[in-house]
Amino acid sequence: MYKKYVKFDGKLVILGFGCIGQAILALIFRHIDIKPEQVLILTKKEEGLSIAKEHGVSVVIEALNRENYKEKLKKYLQAGDFLLNLSVDVSSIALIDFCQSEKVLYLDTCIEPWEGGYTDQSLSPSLRSNYAMRDKLLTQRKNHGKETTAVVAHGANPGLVSHFVKQALLNIAKDIGVEVSCPQTQEEWAKLAQKLNIKSIHIAECDTQIANKPKQKNEFINTWSIDGFVDEGAQPAELGWGTHEKHWPHDAMHHEFGSQCAIYLNRPGALTHVRTWTPHAGSFHGYLITHTEAISIADYFTLKDNDKINYRPTVHFAYHPCNDAVLSMNEFVGNEWQEQEAKRILFDEITDGMDELGVLLMGHAKGAYWFGSQLSIQEARLLAPHNNATSLQVAVGALSGMIWAMLNPTQGIVEPDEIDHQPILEVAQLYLGHFGGHYSEWTPLKDRQNLFPENLDHEDPWQFINVRVN
Repeated sequence: MYKKYVKFDGKLVILGFGCIGQAILALIFRHIDIKPEQVLILTKKEEGLSIAKEHGVSVVIEALNRENYKEKLKKYLQAGDFLLNLSVDVSSIALIDFCQSEKVLYLDTCIEPWEGGYTDQSLSPSLRSNYAMRDKLLTQRKNHGKETTAVVAHGANPGLVSHFVKQALLNIAKDIGVEVSCPQTQEEWAKLAQKLNIKSIHIAECDTQIANKPKQKNEFINTWSIDGFVDEGAQPAELGWGTHEKHWPHDAMHHEFGSQCAIYLNRPGALTHVRTWTPHAGSFHGYLITHTEAISIADYFTLKDNDKINYRPTVHFAYHPCNDAVLSMNEFVGNEWQEQEAKRILFDEITDGMDELGVLLMGHAKGAYWFGSQLSIQEARLLAPHNNATSLQVAVGALSGMIWAMLNPTQGIVEPDEIDHQPILEVAQLYLGHFGGHYSEWTPLKDRQNLFPENLDHEDPWQFINVRVN
């Protein structure tokens, strides 16, 4: 018997029913006390209908756009209901504003613009960034007090990884003998990171899932949303910018607005590689794909004295997708950013592999510490139906955020970093496979210069060299 964490009496509308919508549906009924007749799926594509039918859930095939979203959502939602936004190309900010006005609970797994917003060439790279989207959201939040809860960007990453960072900090403190009680405020968490001398945080992910049918020419393969991955790859590479940094990348840019907690490179993330490490894969090169957590984590762990910034770690995503997705991205980029005609998300055809997703904290007394989830495809299939290892990590991130929102319905607009990590991890760890931490002596300078000389700063191995492009 699965534990029910909360009873929900309102209607739940799931907007979008792609791979994550299909992945989370069974988990919702396992852990939230809700009846099928309370759930409605609103989607623009006829996919996953057999899964919805299996659970007795109604489906409406309708597409939302700038002109019709309010009218259509008012047909299905009223005060006390919940909108779970798993769509692409529908503005998160527009949906959140609607839900705040109508007193509808809300959660999404990333901050989405309207269709084309991340590739609109009339906008500057700065305005096509996740930093800009988040800044709009924070501006919007000022117009709403602690009203109806809207949890923003709470999947796996962004989402769970923010909670991984907090648990990792507590584990490091314990292991090096630093006595500390669990911080309760943003300032207390930032002071703990500063005390531990955390200089760099990688969201280090390596997907090794393989399928029995290889990628074909003019086909894009991935283990999660292809549209989402393509958008991220075409956006500027972004990272939270630490106070210890000495090297300024030649194509790095500041934004002209907001908190200035992050910078961007004047190049797409799909053309930018970074060095990182996970326990199973070891060292590897990943994409510096923009993600909201790289910005929000850096901002959350900032210490200020009035306007002077005293401490902030460098934070970025370092992502190695499954090998077929790497080939797909290379083909997409090589074809001058023209998308392939065929798209395939891997599920039943996966034969082996895992998704290794965690946070790598560096600079502390024990060197490097990775904390997170090592979830194999075999474990994922045993734990939940209609999932691969990647989708399950995202689905349980969304599920745990939903449960928190239902239990805390009047918190206003909140980011993952602002939520207590313990109740989130209590739910999530049920589905994360091998969940824990690993120390390493790896640094971004390890085995460098074996083939060619480089100008490296050996005095400070955690400077920007750890995310230097290839």
